[in-house]
Amino acid sequence: QVQLVESGGGLVQTGGSLRLSCAASERTFSLYAMGWFRQAPGKEREFVAVISRSGGSTNYADSVKGRFTISRDNAKNTVYLQMNSLKPDETAVYYCAASTYYSSTYVRQYNYWGQGTQVTVSS
Repeated sequence: QVQLVESGGGLVQTGGSLRLSCAASERTFSLYAMGWFRQAPGKEREFVAVISRSGGSTNYADSVKGRFTISRDNAKNTVYLQMNSLKPDETAVYYCAASTYYSSTYVRQYNYWGQGTQVTVSS
């Protein structure tokens, strides 16, 4: 099975930037679409961004378009999320996830999940 490990979270001021990384153990990493989701306390896990297997297609939640960028390096089995102009309401645990088929916005369509990394945006 695929093991996913997120890193790069932390504390940042409003308007600041962070880059999250997700390292995958899977030797066939390029077969998986990769997504980023986030979950704030008391709320449902929500879609943030997804990138296709080859990296040729991306999709973003409306709330992050123009500020966040998802990318992947299949040679390194790693997916990234560059987050700029961060807002306090984006404080959440951020998760990466892998799908064997879909470049999907839905939690239920992902097969594997990382442990999450905390992002806190201070005002």
